[in-house]
Amino acid sequence: MTLTKAHIVDAISDQIGYPKNHSSEIVETLLEIMKKSLESGDDVLISGFGKFCVNEKKGEKGQESCNR
Repeated sequence: MTLTKAHIVDAISDQIGYPKNHSSEIVETLLEIMKKSLESGDDVLISGFGKFCVNEKKGEKGQESCNR
């Protein structure tokens, strides 16, 4: 099973007892903080869980560069 934002919201609501709209705000706020950090070039480290960072991908074979 894939873990989705909806599953996380439901788990917060069930385990902590927050209303789903409040739980959703918490999840959205957390993800927005992480997104802004990654966009600014910072890594995100959540101890005991994992490290998130942005990796540059090489172009795929057969694709032309947009910079001509």
